[in-house]
Amino acid sequence: MLVLVLNSILLGAGLAMDAFSVSMADGLYEREMKGSRMMLIAGTFAVFQTLMPLIGYILVRTAVGFITGFQKYVPYIALLLLLFLGVRMLVKGIRGAAGEEYRPITAAILLTQGLATSIDALSVGFTISEYEVYEAVISALIIGLVTLVICRIGLYIGMKAGMKLENKANILGGIVLIAIGIEIFLKSIL
Repeated sequence: MLVLVLNSILLGAGLAMDAFSVSMADGLYEREMKGSRMMLIAGTFAVFQTLMPLIGYILVRTAVGFITGFQKYVPYIALLLLLFLGVRMLVKGIRGAAGEEYRPITAAILLTQGLATSIDALSVGFTISEYEVYEAVISALIIGLVTLVICRIGLYIGMKAGMKLENKANILGGIVLIAIGIEIFLKSIL
């Protein structure tokens, strides 16, 4: 159970870096944000980051039920997806995200941000497909909780310091996702 919790915390931290960056930008835009508004924004990211791994888990478990031979490829797919996402985040962090414009944070924009920053969390369904249902739910809840905390921090930093740390967050998130992908792959072959 300890490994499940630690992996989920690391996954949550890695996956939340896009949401963290967007939260910082949202905080920059709304410098006088109240606590309830911060909770709404961070909570939206957390809900999406909680649901997407569960959706991925259900999709993988359903597909595996029909195609039993597929299961042996899950670690390879997880490795490729996490490497792809991690490298993409590293490149984005190294290049920087100059020139991005941020519009007022309406409900539609917030939902779009939540979905866009959680698409990569769908691939976590591959990484947790070996889990029992209760373990997958626990993992997803931990990922959501970590996202909530990280996004609250991102909003606060954005309100105080602006966009100076955005690229470092993407670099850290990329490194974490790559490390988890390698760990999952090595665990499956050893």
